[in-house]
Amino acid sequence: MSTEQRSEQLIGTLLPDITLSSVTAPQDTWRLREMAARGRGAVVLFWSSVCSHCARYDQYLNAFSARHPELAFAAIASRQDETADDVRAALAARQLVFPTLYDPGSAVAHALFTQQTPRVFLVDAESRLIYRGAIDNFKYPEDSEYEAYLEPAIESLLAGRPVARPDTPSFGCAISSVYYTIPRPLTITPRTAVKKT
Repeated sequence: MSTEQRSEQLIGTLLPDITLSSVTAPQDTWRLREMAARGRGAVVLFWSSVCSHCARYDQYLNAFSARHPELAFAAIASRQDETADDVRAALAARQLVFPTLYDPGSAVAHALFTQQTPRVFLVDAESRLIYRGAIDNFKYPEDSEYEAYLEPAIESLLAGRPVARPDTPSFGCAISSVYYTIPRPLTITPRTAVKKT
């Protein structure tokens, strides 16, 4: 999938057929349309091993496939300058077992208009976009103001109902740096003292 395939992304339209390699087994390829069609749909999550917002969901993501066996699931590592080795090291250190794909050059993230991690996309078995946005409102379930977004969307999909809130803002760590690189070091010339006359 290349950035040339960018198009308007509307709820209810088909997502492009994401095809990426597994970060832990590069010979294995994950294809969205194929995986979604095996069950009731799929969830793809743009994720980064160095994003503190993503780390908060480690336990949730590790248990996701067991909780929702009818949905395919994969995290997509797209962050600028994050290597496949970086991702593999984080998965091992944090004992993360969910399927993780590598998006070189952030091509898939750009094609799906994704600028930060974490950001999820829920599709049905035909790869139609059902929900996109945040997992929740970034509060803990025991907080009185906690609101889940992804789980109610999944519940609606599985029940054959329209999703009440199909689009929520995401927040988190930038996929591409907002800083620029100075092409050459700046040279500062000291001022010469002005003599008083």
